[in-house]
This record gives sequence, C-alpha cells and structure tokens, in this order.
Amino acid sequence: MNKPIIKPMLLVLAFALTACSTAPTSTSQLEMARSDYAVAQASPDVAKYAPLELAAATRALDQANTAAAKHDSLNEIDKLAYVAKQKIAAAQEVARAKAAEAQVAQAGQQRDQIRLEARTAEAEQAKRQADEAAAAANAAQSQAASAEAATRDAQARAAALAQQLSDLQAKQTERGIVITFGDVLFNTDQAVLTAQGMQTAQRLADVLRNNTDRSVLVEGFTDSTGTASHNLELSQRRAEAVRSALMQTGVERSRIDTRGYGEAYPVAGNNTAADRQLNRRVEIVLSEAGRPPITRR
Repeated sequence: MNKPIIKPMLLVLAFALTACSTAPTSTSQLEMARSDYAVAQASPDVAKYAPLELAAATRALDQANTAAAKHDSLNEIDKLAYVAKQKIAAAQEVARAKAAEAQVAQAGQQRDQIRLEARTAEAEQAKRQADEAAAAANAAQSQAASAEAATRDAQARAAALAQQLSDLQAKQTERGIVITFGDVLFNTDQAVLTAQGMQTAQRLADVLRNNTDRSVLVEGFTDSTGTASHNLELSQRRAEAVRSALMQTGVERSRIDTRGYGEAYPVAGNNTAADRQLNRRVEIVLSEAGRPPITRR
C-alpha cells in the first residue's frame, strides 16, 4: 500500500536534482567580479580611456562565466573570476590615470589660454596706448600748426593795420590810437563830408571791417567862433556825419559812438585862422582789441 506513494516522491526528487544540475555554478568571487565589471562598464572614463583593457576584462569574465555554466570546480571558477577582477581593476586604474592626465593637460591648456589672453590683452592695451599717444601727438602737432597759423595771421593783420593807420596819419596817445579828420574834410560851417573826407572815411571803414574786435569813438570839436550852443550842435553833427559815412560802407552802428564837445578841448589857440582851423576837427579814437574806446573825463 506504500509503494504508490513512494514512487511519485522519488520522481519529484529526481526532477529537482536534474533541475539543480543544469543551473550555472557561481561563487562569491564570481559575483564580485560581475559587480565590478558592471561598474567599470558603466564608467564613461573606462569606455573612453581604457577600451582595450575593458575588452580584456570582458574576455576574462566570459571565461569565468563559461566555467560556471559548465559546472567546473569552484576552485577553477574562483581562479578565473580572480583573473577577471584583476583585469577589471586594471581597466579602471588605466582609466583613472589617463583621466587624470587629461585633466592635467586640460588645466595646462587652460593656463596657456589664460596666458595667451593676458598677453593678447597686454598687446591690445599697448596698441591702444600707442594709438592714443599718436593721436595726442597729432593733436598737439595740429594745435601747434593752428597756433602758428593764427600767429602768422595775427602778425599779418597787425602789419596791415599798422600800414592802414600810417596812411590815415594815426597817432598813438594815452587814450589809444587817434585819427583826426581836419576841417578841410568838411564843407565850411557844415556837417557834410567832402569827397576827400569820404575817401578818408572809407579807409577808416576798411580798418574796422578787417578788425571786427575794435570799435571807435567819434568826437567833434569846433573853434570858439560863434555861440557855444551853435558850436556844440555843429560838433555833434560832424561826428554823426562821420558815423553815417562809416555805416554806409558796412560798419555796424553798435561799433560807433559819437560825442560833440563844441569849442571845448582846443588843441591850439583861437587867435589866428590857422589855429582855429586846427581846433575845427573830428577825432576818431580806435579802441584796443575787445575793449571799448576810452572816453574823455
């Protein structure tokens, strides 16, 4: 009655033993080798810097796995797994060394790049400074040339002014340069310039047009003949006549001031005709550059 029960149990046990005999044999050494290989295989440095070493480790691990699948002895499996572990470690070590060398090389390249950039910046700065110095030198040269040209122009204008004033028989006084329009430049007892008087006014206008930073004070005088009020009016009208003549030739009114003094400020006595003629005059006071004429006190 027990045989039918025992026979199935033996069959189950036989099947179990058969299944176990087909499973690959493994050891802790082989498992560690597999784990180390997985880490190495996942490392980008190993793939980049130690591909040959990784390939050797792969072959060694394949041999260990094959021995385990064939159920070789545990001792043989461990020996092959050990060799695989060593090759895996070698691949990792080569990868670490080459990665370190690459970092050193990269750091050197970065230092070289920094030095190159520094030298380039220094060269550019030196060029900028040289350009600035050249520009400053050119500006100074241009200023010097302009100043020299301005000096020559001023000298030429001064020489021309001196010649024009000489033609007008101008005199240097404590009040400045004075040009005198004598009585012969006016019609007798009138405030009308003669043709010669107009020519003299034209030459004076030329002086003023060529020296726009100067102005004039036109002063009229008479002798003592006649009433004081008549003489004062006549002197003012003669001064105004000179101003009108200057304005007709293009001189601005704002640059011309007038004063009539009548018989005041004589330059000679009034006893003779010659002396009285000297007193009948118009004096033009030419100002200094940029200053108003000096009036009488």
